[in-house]
Amino acid sequence: MHATPSPPGPAAPGRLWPALGAAAAALALWHLLARSGAVAPGLLPTPGETLSALVAAAREGTLATDLAASLSRAAQGFLLGALAGSALGFATGYLPRLSAAVTPLVSFLRPIPAIALVPLATAWFGIGETAKRLLIAYAVLLAVWLYVHDGVSRVPATHLRAARTLGAPLHRRFSEVLLPAAAPALLAALRYGASVALLALVAAELGGADAGLAYRLQVDGQFLRVDRMFAGLLVLGLLGVAVDLLLAAAGRRFAHWGTS
Repeated sequence: MHATPSPPGPAAPGRLWPALGAAAAALALWHLLARSGAVAPGLLPTPGETLSALVAAAREGTLATDLAASLSRAAQGFLLGALAGSALGFATGYLPRLSAAVTPLVSFLRPIPAIALVPLATAWFGIGETAKRLLIAYAVLLAVWLYVHDGVSRVPATHLRAARTLGAPLHRRFSEVLLPAAAPALLAALRYGASVALLALVAAELGGADAGLAYRLQVDGQFLRVDRMFAGLLVLGLLGVAVDLLLAAAGRRFAHWGTS
């Protein structure tokens, strides 16, 4: 069975020092670039200035408020999109006729980014939370569907035929053959979908919000508070890393046969 493409895993203990070294080098390069004068003063803060801005936002309470709002939106949209995308992926991967009907529609929708649908979602649902969650769910659904559909469709038909010949009912063929075989693809889909959820979160919050990491980036950008903007970007990046590490750990726990 062909291996389903998956995002690279987190650094193993043996690769921790190279990862830390690369991070230190990136920070040093960032500091040197900020001090070199290549960028106009005030438009590129140093890592230290960014950290100070982050600490200030935490002390003011805006960081906690924005982080809670963004996490709530991203988590709810991710769960909705991941459930729908996984279910649809299993269905189209297992049923060729359904795949023939659904795949062209999904392929049509996939190039349409969530940010392009912000005006339409706002017109339909207003600037409340419903529009934001649905935009995130839309983006996650399409991302998760692709990985799950590919993983399920690659499960050898001989395995399923053997289970059917042995008299296994549909629910046992799913739980004991299809799901274990497609589990690595499913977990890769969830990891990719989590990163897509954060991308869609930015688009959703730019469409109208009163709190959130992307909302704060927009507000800080209007006042050219570049250090605060970099602090927000740093939090978004660290949030993505944390979520990916959690999902990768879940993959090693629940689908260890598909991880390296």
